[in-house]
Amino acid sequence: MKVVCIGGGPAGLYSALLLKRLDARHDITVVERNRPYDTFGWGVVFSDATMDNMRRADAPTAEAIEQAFNHWDDIELHFKGRVIRSGGHGFIGIGRKRLLNILQRRCEELGVQLLFEREVSGEEEFPDADLIVASDGINSRIRERHAGHFEPDVVARPNRYVWLGTHKRFDAFTFIFERTEHGWFQAHVYQFDADTSTFIVECPESVWQAHGLDRADQAETIAFCERLFARQLDGARLMANARHLRGSAWLNFQRVRCERWWLTRGRCHLVLMGDAVHTAHFAIGSGTKLALEDAIELAQRVGEIGSAPERLPQVLQAYQEARAVDVARLQNAAWNAMEWFEVCGRRYCEPFEPEQLMYSLLTRSQRISHENLRLRDPSWLQGYERWFAARAGAPTIAGASPVPPMFTPYGVRGITLENRVVVSPMAQYSAIDGRPTDHHLVHLGARALGGAALVLTEMTCVSAEGRITPGCPGLYEDAQAAAWRRIVDWVHGNSRAKIGVQIGHSGAKGSTRRGWDGIDLPLRSEDGESNWPLRSASAQQYLEGISQWSRAMTRADMIEVLEQFAAATRRATAAGFDWLELHCAHGYLLSSFISPLTNRRQDAYGGTLAARLRYPLEVFEAVRAAWPEDRPISVRISANDWVDGGITPADAVEVAAAFAAAGADLIDCSSGQVSKRERPVYGRMFQTPFADRIRQEAGIPTIAVGAISEADHVNSIVAAGRADLCAIARPHLANPAWTLNEAARIGYTAINWPKPYRAGQAPLENQWRREAASRTGLVGRSPGERP
Repeated sequence: MKVVCIGGGPAGLYSALLLKRLDARHDITVVERNRPYDTFGWGVVFSDATMDNMRRADAPTAEAIEQAFNHWDDIELHFKGRVIRSGGHGFIGIGRKRLLNILQRRCEELGVQLLFEREVSGEEEFPDADLIVASDGINSRIRERHAGHFEPDVVARPNRYVWLGTHKRFDAFTFIFERTEHGWFQAHVYQFDADTSTFIVECPESVWQAHGLDRADQAETIAFCERLFARQLDGARLMANARHLRGSAWLNFQRVRCERWWLTRGRCHLVLMGDAVHTAHFAIGSGTKLALEDAIELAQRVGEIGSAPERLPQVLQAYQEARAVDVARLQNAAWNAMEWFEVCGRRYCEPFEPEQLMYSLLTRSQRISHENLRLRDPSWLQGYERWFAARAGAPTIAGASPVPPMFTPYGVRGITLENRVVVSPMAQYSAIDGRPTDHHLVHLGARALGGAALVLTEMTCVSAEGRITPGCPGLYEDAQAAAWRRIVDWVHGNSRAKIGVQIGHSGAKGSTRRGWDGIDLPLRSEDGESNWPLRSASAQQYLEGISQWSRAMTRADMIEVLEQFAAATRRATAAGFDWLELHCAHGYLLSSFISPLTNRRQDAYGGTLAARLRYPLEVFEAVRAAWPEDRPISVRISANDWVDGGITPADAVEVAAAFAAAGADLIDCSSGQVSKRERPVYGRMFQTPFADRIRQEAGIPTIAVGAISEADHVNSIVAAGRADLCAIARPHLANPAWTLNEAARIGYTAINWPKPYRAGQAPLENQWRREAASRTGLVGRSPGERP
């Protein structure tokens, strides 16, 4: 097989040597535009896991790298005059030039031909090649020539950064944050050889411009950074190594991903590799890792499937399918980390103390969780848990393990919750004429016994026409309030939980069947149920061609419904609820005013976001006035409509700030369900970034909700300050005692179990201890036996 690798970076060189190692008969050439043994940049970083992969792929290369690399376990933070260090993280640093020299020498040993100082404009320059590996970097000519096929998605990010070096040695991966009169700068620093460290300086575009760095040349940039980081440099100088770049050498990171990774043209097969097909932000230092693992995967597929020309399409498709999953996962983590650094100055640096910024920094990619930190550095994490618990007012006992963040108390107005877990509102469709039944007593009572600090009812409607289905509960009659009182009294008398009510009006999404009979579908006369008229901000049909049309509310309608909310609030007070949540999400009535997708009014209640918020705020103010001053109110919003032209996360900050100014205590951050055109991006804790942004930028406590399913998730969210409470929905459907179970899973034994159930606590805790021991290979082994 004749192979040409365009680009002599890590991807091109490593793929060449691995393919040559498979079969010495392969004719392989690497073509590089720069001079031999010349490169730009400073050090590169990859993980211990990547090193393990390289040992298996080609031991001599791995051995040469191991002799040259700098290994460290610690991450160090310099922030607000403090230095905090955590260990157990396992990084490898090596000079980029040194790495390329090792790969070049190994290629020469194996018989790979290296051609330098040659520009390649297209694949037609190699008409006899069977395979062309386009590893020609972020500005790949091959990719751009065939952009219609590869479908690259290139996004330039807003922060500016400059890649510098210094002879000051740093013995940990070091992050430095410095405040200036115009904003925050951060430095990413790591040593990569005996006397040199990479020193990347980053800041927002606005800060960069305010300091005049857009007009600075390289010398002026270096002088500025030396003054800014003088304490950490301790007299050492900074150096540039970017002679190929003009101007100041400040860059914007470009995220690259491609729909397709390979192409067949006649007898030749083209495949993209490394930065040509994907990039990962330096915040998690994985660009080189991706490139090397691309090369390993391609060589493995050639070895498994074969190198005959007719086999190459199968090889390349298998390569793309295998790598796309890992790359997507790492790019997502890198994106999270990148966004953290883009916003840390305005979100975290001012309000956070060094301890919490360190925790937030370590978990920024969401790949490292609370329990993962415990494995890496148990001493540091225990110290942080103790700090967090003290700040939250949790009792501390000398010699005892600290209270995990999930189980610290949370106080708001006159209410104190025992922990940070909320049973999220979940529709039960089991009310009769709006009255909650024994089902609701069992449903809410069981979850109150299950350890959660706050149990919320499903959306409880302010009028009969405001119900979603005939099975939805209400607070529009005194008999309903009395039925709720029975449930509230039971919860108060038999558990330590607080109980809250979520009130709302269905708007255009009402008069539908119970969820198990066809969610969002209109009622059917053959079932003996008649549809009722619908009202919303503007006339709309939620399911096009299926749902009823609602009519736009008049001002008289708005006054009537506002009073219904106030009356329901008074009944909620009489029923004894501890907490009230106003439902302004998911396309229901108040949400229909907020979203431009559903509010097309031409009066004072439509148009700008401020105008669209006017009626929901009027309702909120009426509810707040009717609700006792010592009891909290949260507001559930859709923080992202997931539709172009709808509410965005930036809009959600304004929405939250408006409710905060009106007296809301927390924002419950959900999303979507406003339009069937939505395209949500699901994933673990996928709505938590909305809670995080609103908490920091709107300055109001938040409730995170959505795909939160483990204590590890809750601890990570709360400890990092991304939200104050976590609302757990579906896991509570499967297990009413979810909170007690998760406490046992993580070994927290100080949680209060209901007296009738306490006999089950120790067996459950022992079960989880045995499972944890079996995962670490300790079950069934004698003392002293090797694991």
